[in-house]
Amino acid sequence: MKAVFAGLIIAVGCIEVAHAARLDDIRARGTLVCGVFGDLVPLGFEDPKTRTLVGFDVDVCKGVADSLHVKLELNTLSVAARVPSLQTDRVDVVAAAMGYTSERAKQIAFSAAYIQVPIPVLVLSDSGIEGFNDLRGKKVSAIRGSTPELFARQKLPESEIVTFDDGPLAYLALQQHKVQAMAISQGAGIGFRNRSERKVRFLAEVLHWEPDCIGIKLGETALLDAVNAGLGEMEKSGQLQTIWDKWFGDGTEYKLTREKKLTPLAEFENQP
Repeated sequence: MKAVFAGLIIAVGCIEVAHAARLDDIRARGTLVCGVFGDLVPLGFEDPKTRTLVGFDVDVCKGVADSLHVKLELNTLSVAARVPSLQTDRVDVVAAAMGYTSERAKQIAFSAAYIQVPIPVLVLSDSGIEGFNDLRGKKVSAIRGSTPELFARQKLPESEIVTFDDGPLAYLALQQHKVQAMAISQGAGIGFRNRSERKVRFLAEVLHWEPDCIGIKLGETALLDAVNAGLGEMEKSGQLQTIWDKWFGDGTEYKLTREKKLTPLAEFENQP
């Protein structure tokens, strides 16, 4: 029995050492592997001219990699693959609209929130739908496994939530009248609205105000601390604001003000 107990202690100790070694591994290989979207403007997408990945989250990943003094390697992920990719060590971190929820916090660790955006609902401009009450008995699309799906189910219990693998498919369902509304993060939603030539519009009500963080594998406290330190440096230097202005500011189609700065995770840990 003592031998078994001792073996368990050794096994647990090995797991802790393995977890602690993640940051050391990143520095040893000289590369931070960051999971991002590859098809969601302006967060992470392929530049049609250069065929390289660009976007808001891509630039945030680059800033974190620079703070660690390593190179950046990007790995494109779907919404559903974000958490499993961390758990299976496919990536070191995820920056892909990784909204904090208490349920997700049981699976992965979260950095401070580097961006906070509302989750609105898109409808066809001529639909006559003016508020959430008008969505009773109607279909609402969302990306499968996303926080827009989660909060659509919470805030629209009398609607049928229809999920798709990615944003373009969920939006296409709205265009083709297969659904009557779409739950989507504000930045991506503005892009869909503008490219529709105003054939879609936002409802005034929003589903949730979402804190987006960098996702990290549970137990990797050294890496989490290093990522938070890097984000803190980026906020202090104005780099996060510069990245925001580049992708969401007055010179873009979004023209959004960055209302909330880098916010400690503790401020969100009592929310759903």
